[in-house]
Amino acid sequence: MRTLLLITLFLNSFSLSGQTETEKLRVGYTAAAPFIFQSGENLEGLNVWLWKRVASDLNIEYELIPMEFSPMLDSLRSGGIDLSINPLTITSQRSKEMEFTHSFYASNATIAIAEVSSFDKFKQFVGGFFNAGFLSGLLILLIIIFLFGVLGWLFERKMNPDAFRSGSRGLWDGMWWSAVTLTTVGYGDKAPVTKLGKLTALLLMFGGLLFISGLTASIASSLTVNLLTNNPDGFNEFKDRAVGTIANSGTENFLSEHFFRDIRKYTNVPTGLKDLDKGILKAFMYDEPILKYAIQRDSALHKLELLPVKFDIQFYAFGLPKTHIELEQRISQRILEIVETEEWDMVLNEYSLAEF
Repeated sequence: MRTLLLITLFLNSFSLSGQTETEKLRVGYTAAAPFIFQSGENLEGLNVWLWKRVASDLNIEYELIPMEFSPMLDSLRSGGIDLSINPLTITSQRSKEMEFTHSFYASNATIAIAEVSSFDKFKQFVGGFFNAGFLSGLLILLIIIFLFGVLGWLFERKMNPDAFRSGSRGLWDGMWWSAVTLTTVGYGDKAPVTKLGKLTALLLMFGGLLFISGLTASIASSLTVNLLTNNPDGFNEFKDRAVGTIANSGTENFLSEHFFRDIRKYTNVPTGLKDLDKGILKAFMYDEPILKYAIQRDSALHKLELLPVKFDIQFYAFGLPKTHIELEQRISQRILEIVETEEWDMVLNEYSLAEF
């Protein structure tokens, strides 16, 4: 009886792991340097190294199948492949549809933008003076100078002819006095002597003080808004702009949940970064290590830069179909053992990656 029980347990165990032990695993992947990339005829990257190490330690036979990112996820959900070695972000929605191994790397998303030249920055700064708010304020300022200049001349031209001459020259004297008084420069070359002239000067000084303060604040605000508009450095400043990311990625879900209105979806990072370089996009948002590697390795993208913005913390793992729970447990255990070694730190350094 005891012998029969042992035989039964052995057969059950064999049937559960039969697929992973006797058949080659179908392992899907898509390029995502520095985690997965083609180097000549060889497939390299952090994830490739990790998977080969796990497969060797667990005596797993497999075949690598190149796929596009979205079809690869669909194939994982349906069981068309047995494993994806891409750096898949663990999300609540994906966890309902597939299994994940233990996470082996943590990162975050960031923002790539096209670098603005010094000349373009200067043009943007100058352009800030020619908006509706600034021009309307300037017009009001000129009207105030004109009105008070005329009043000052009318009140002073008879009693103070030396400072406020007659005729058109006197009108210019009034304009000059009004501008000097309004701006609190106070040259002292012209001053009212009549009661009405002094009362006009008081109104101009106190009223002008308030107006100039408001106009200065308006100009500063206008220039600041213009600078932020053309040189954004925050996550929320892109919500109304055309931004790109990878289709069906964790970043796409994050942007959608945070009400980004114009999200352009790409099948790979290089294509999206090229559109950013052409000015089709205002920003490209995706995983920081992948964006950094792509920009550093492609000389054609030297005008792109990463903003010091970090959002959407991500934990990378391998993905498996829901039916492969036992295989996931075996792989997860081995991944945990590998990432705790000094060798793992050396491999991270080799691919210019650092722990989050």
